[in-house]
Amino acid sequence: MGKNSDVTWKQDHPSTLLSNAVQRANRAVKQAMSHPEQQLIEQAYQSLSHAEHALDNAVQYEEHMDTVQQNQQQLEVLKQQLQHTTEQQ
Repeated sequence: MGKNSDVTWKQDHPSTLLSNAVQRANRAVKQAMSHPEQQLIEQAYQSLSHAEHALDNAVQYEEHMDTVQQNQQQLEVLKQQLQHTTEQQ
């Protein structure tokens, strides 16, 4: 296989997809925290849900578990932050 297929494989790997989903959720939660409007809060919850599904897939894949665990911890922090933001509403 050539170099391009290695890059594609890395982009499609469950741990990479999880990392990307957690990064998107992080941005969405931060935006909802700074501008706690209903639409942004809903988007943050959707991003968290998507990241949780990516986490489930990555855990089933059973590779790069250190990265998966780090992302799982970050996801828990994000959920707590968003919950705190919604409680202040």
